[in-house]
Amino acid sequence: MAMSNGAQCEHAGVNRWVQLAAGVVCMVMIANLQYGWTLFVHPIRVAHGWDRSAIQVAFTIFVLCETWLIPFEGWIVDRFGPRLVVVFGGVLVGLGWAVNSIADSLLVLYLGAALGGSGAGAVFGTTIGNALKWFPERRGLATGLTVAGYGMGSAFTIIPIQHVISTAGYQSAFLWFGIGQGIVVCLAALLLSAPRGLRLAPAAQAKRAARNYAPLQVLRSPVFAVMYVMFVLVSAGGLTFTAQLGPIARDLEISDTPVSLFGITLPALTFALSLDRVTNGITRPFCGWLSDHIGRELTMFIAFGLEAIGIWALGHWGHDPVLFVLLGGVVFFAWGEIASIFPATCTDYFGPAYATANVGLLYSGKGVASLLVPLASMLADANGHWQAVFLIAAAMNAVAAILAIAVLRPLSVAHGLSTPAQA
Repeated sequence: MAMSNGAQCEHAGVNRWVQLAAGVVCMVMIANLQYGWTLFVHPIRVAHGWDRSAIQVAFTIFVLCETWLIPFEGWIVDRFGPRLVVVFGGVLVGLGWAVNSIADSLLVLYLGAALGGSGAGAVFGTTIGNALKWFPERRGLATGLTVAGYGMGSAFTIIPIQHVISTAGYQSAFLWFGIGQGIVVCLAALLLSAPRGLRLAPAAQAKRAARNYAPLQVLRSPVFAVMYVMFVLVSAGGLTFTAQLGPIARDLEISDTPVSLFGITLPALTFALSLDRVTNGITRPFCGWLSDHIGRELTMFIAFGLEAIGIWALGHWGHDPVLFVLLGGVVFFAWGEIASIFPATCTDYFGPAYATANVGLLYSGKGVASLLVPLASMLADANGHWQAVFLIAAAMNAVAAILAIAVLRPLSVAHGLSTPAQA
């Protein structure tokens, strides 16, 4: 006998929280591939004598493969569902770090980065797209909770990874953490499925785009072009500090200086990395929730403005170990929200039917931004300090903040794509 409408809604309501939880677990398991990378840069340099900018090319390759393949992976997910794509991603996640563990040349290191990035992108894009589809009335919050796993996931493994690196070598850390993370992703992927016949509440109907835009239509939209530029500007600074925070702390000669805060004493770099991951995770659901209520563009303006101030302050006062830790937390709090607000905004504007692919197109901007990470190393090496990098990153975030409120919002209204804040 067919279930009643009420039973169908109850089943969908229960199942979608399972979907959200599975997506968060997957995100936690891929977080170290990006946010744990900075721990490996110095040990790799010591072991092989490779130039720092050459090592950071691996990070750029990782981000390029993570982001530029998401539109294709999203196209598959939108048609065939999320499960097999995430399982495949989990296999590549484990394989990527396993290859890194045996890399005896830059070419092999770059291969490991490509494999890991491809796997992380499959997981990242799929779980975000699934959250957007299962929670149409709370897109900002649901996406924020999902990507919070990506932002906070490495906070709990910073100290264990550092311990393994110092006692058994960075190769062992790559191997065992990579295999473990890949296995958990594959297991959590078995719970994932696409929504079928999910009825929308009135609030969700109010936040739907007038129609669903296919990826090729989205690419022709001036609204998308502005969002893409903003995404690149903000991502560039965030990725630079994600990859370079360890080298910056060492160049400032404060990485091993003990810092006591909140009743905890840790070396400055360890403390900063742990706090950064926490604030980077907290901001994602918070800003997603906030954007559901005050509007996406206004939330962007506030966050990007705070990011510009935080980066400038870190460059000015970061030589103090305590301020290095605290201001690093501010910087990562302000930039982490792009992972929740941009997907929600994209789906508000262009509809949920092709959400995974469309968000993937937007996320390719992160790959463009990653090209600047090795350039930051080169600029710092040429100048003998990081001040120019800090100033450029702060300026880019200030420009993105102005674009959000002065260009994106009126442009979206003019094209009939704007979605007012939910009452």
